[in-house]
Amino acid sequence: MSSTSSSPADVVERAFQAALHDSAHSAHSAHSAHSADTDSADAALDTGASLLAADPATDAELTRRGVEFVAALWRRGWQPADAVRIVRRELDAVHVGLVTALIRAQARDDRARGRRWADQLAELPDDPPASGDRFSYATAVLELYRLLLRLPALEPLQEREPHRQARPGSHARMLTRIRALLAKAEATGFPQEAEALTAKAQELMARHSLDEALLDAHAPDPDAPGACRIGVEPPYEQAKAVLLDAVAGANHCRAVWNEPFAFSTVVGFEADLETVELLYTSLLVQAQSAMAKAEAAQRAGGRRRTKTFRQSFLAAYAHRIGTRLGEIAAAAETAVNDDLLPVLATRAVAVTAATDRMFPQTVSTRLRGVTDEAGWTEGAEAADRARMRPRPRLP
Repeated sequence: MSSTSSSPADVVERAFQAALHDSAHSAHSAHSAHSADTDSADAALDTGASLLAADPATDAELTRRGVEFVAALWRRGWQPADAVRIVRRELDAVHVGLVTALIRAQARDDRARGRRWADQLAELPDDPPASGDRFSYATAVLELYRLLLRLPALEPLQEREPHRQARPGSHARMLTRIRALLAKAEATGFPQEAEALTAKAQELMARHSLDEALLDAHAPDPDAPGACRIGVEPPYEQAKAVLLDAVAGANHCRAVWNEPFAFSTVVGFEADLETVELLYTSLLVQAQSAMAKAEAAQRAGGRRRTKTFRQSFLAAYAHRIGTRLGEIAAAAETAVNDDLLPVLATRAVAVTAATDRMFPQTVSTRLRGVTDEAGWTEGAEAADRARMRPRPRLP
């Protein structure tokens, strides 16, 4: 009696059929805490992992299929930073190591996708590769693939590379100066110094944005504006989303929050998108530092820190920063030459139209858990210390 052995591709397909395809519905239900479905999903995962663990020849095919899943994820609108963020939130460090390895493998044969995409690849975490026995490794791979297959399509982002270079190197030099100022603001322990440094950074941002608008008036970019995603992760993600929305609005951009996947999409012209990323990150660092000091003072006064204190602190900080940034933006626009006002208006219309095309349906979200009066007061005062002064009138 003779028999034929299965090829690695056949074994992988059988494992997928057991652990991914047949259990897709029950795995989704398991996320809703149905114990019977959880048992079914776990049993299916064990079956698939056992098939893979018993055949070391499947490793190459398993990786090849993972690279295909990553490429399919990009076709559904996801980007490297998005994939790492959702895997880190839903699974464990071993899965982050697996997905980053797959992203790097896929990138070797991928087309060029723009500067922002290249930056995300360069910033991939250096999580250690999976270790342990073959069954544990196969289980982790199948868990990762099951998540990747379930992720829905996102709004596609098209990076807008500037089609002109009026002053080579000036953009990079400006961003370097802004980063340096914000880094000093984050590092100092003196609120007044942080305020002055952040104010100077905002002045440079405003000047740079107006310079870009002037250049656009002479050579309009037919592809602008573009969009990027910025992580807005727990805890206190609502307050963080409000802060990002305030920063985006003050810098001629629009932000739309995707709560389930922990990011906001910011729509705007490329130079403004970069400054929004820089300023939001810096203000968030400053807010968290100020919150830690406020909590220490509360504990010294005999009051233990609470989740509601932190939520209220960050909500007040975001609200007050939004007010201050709005004042700065209004002052900046009144200081410009009248000939530039139609250009700014045209760019604002373009950003709004692009946002509406990407997100035809949006809803407003009301902040929850803002009930701590001390946290609100401390957060508002911290925002006052971090506020940015209007830039001087341009010559």
